[in-house]
Amino acid sequence: MKSFLSEDFLLQTETAKILYHNYAENMPIFDYHCHLPVEEIADDRNFESLTQIWLNGDHYKWRAMRANGIDEHFITGKASDYEKFEAWATTVPKTLRNPLYHWTHLELKRYFDISDKLLNSDTAGEIYDTCSEMLQAKTFSTRGILQRMNVKVVCTTDDPVDALEHHQQIKEDESFTIKILPAFRPDKAMGVESPETFNQWVDKLEAAADDHINDYTSFLEALEKRHTFFHQMGCRLSDHGIEYPYAADYTMSDISRFFADIRQGRSLQPEEILQFKSAMLFAFAQMDAEKSWTQQFHLGAFRNTNTNAMQVLGPDTGYDSIGDFEIAKPLAKFLDTLDRDSKLAKTIIYNLNPRDNELIATMIGNFQDGTVPGKMQFGSGWWFNDQRDGIEKQLNALSNMGLLSRFVGMLTDSRSFLSYPRHEYFRRILCNLLGDDVENGELPRDIELIGNMVKDICYRNAVNYFDIEVK
Repeated sequence: MKSFLSEDFLLQTETAKILYHNYAENMPIFDYHCHLPVEEIADDRNFESLTQIWLNGDHYKWRAMRANGIDEHFITGKASDYEKFEAWATTVPKTLRNPLYHWTHLELKRYFDISDKLLNSDTAGEIYDTCSEMLQAKTFSTRGILQRMNVKVVCTTDDPVDALEHHQQIKEDESFTIKILPAFRPDKAMGVESPETFNQWVDKLEAAADDHINDYTSFLEALEKRHTFFHQMGCRLSDHGIEYPYAADYTMSDISRFFADIRQGRSLQPEEILQFKSAMLFAFAQMDAEKSWTQQFHLGAFRNTNTNAMQVLGPDTGYDSIGDFEIAKPLAKFLDTLDRDSKLAKTIIYNLNPRDNELIATMIGNFQDGTVPGKMQFGSGWWFNDQRDGIEKQLNALSNMGLLSRFVGMLTDSRSFLSYPRHEYFRRILCNLLGDDVENGELPRDIELIGNMVKDICYRNAVNYFDIEVK
């Protein structure tokens, strides 16, 4: 019987062990998409407790706690840090076969060297005290954590109206060598479902761009100005969190009229909302292509499904699920329209519904053009798919329909500084799949050949793909 979470965790063959330990394990991390709060990196924050760094903002854990019957008071409420941690510790034994069980103990092991005990109600106090005390050391500051996890690049997620002052603060600090760069996330520029909220955001955009926005043309000019500012700050990626690709037909005169209506506080009809979103998505894609950025599309999330929770807690609190939207036709139309005008930038498409894995894996092949290896990417298993089954399905679909060897690999997509073992988790799964193929005679027993592909997927492909210099 194998021991839990051993050094050969998830590695089922001798070849898998060689691939992981000799090729994957020590590769640096290029975290090209995450939600880490950049202010905390700029301030080099030390967290006061394990709860603050581990539970705050983590809707994965919150969902598990609710399913375990934990009252919201101990999740997002006003309970003390220890009371919240104790509630989580009580939940952990109930997460068996959920990836949270693996991640929890992998993070305790990698950051705090806790490998001789499992987290539960009996060990909660000791683990909380030990970890909270360790978190006060300089090596456990936000920058210290990134350095000890061998992170080379972090791309955060930033609104176009963000002044990026914390990115500037980090950029000016020559003693800190990890690249912390913004990524352009303009979802609010398409959020016309609520004229009031949209207009409040446009007012912020007006201030950020220092331009008066009086029509759709000046709206685009202000966005272009912010896009250029982000580029000057080192940004080379955009990101869009959308349900499905927006690709409705529209005319510029209609979009200009819609914008004027919204600014007057009038609500648009559903088909008009779709046309406006389509125009904006196309405009952003053109901006990205002109600056040789990489555009990312996170497709398929069905968000904010619980009205009561939305009213009390707001978005991003654990009430989203996998959606079943139509993807193929609008995605093909969107990409083809850009490609016909030579405006198709490097593109990464993340898919939340595993039903659509093969759809995405084949769609990207339609628009590879030979200019950049792996120009069109099927992004790694995302959100509900960043567990073993989901990762394997994504890797298999990409392998069968495209070139796994050109894959830019894993990203953290997390708000927690303790999430970096997810790269290890991904790398072990990747090496295990390849190891199985070698031992089954489905791949040659050329360890150097396959090991170099592992290194590429873990890190080197990302370095070559993104226009970002790595120190």
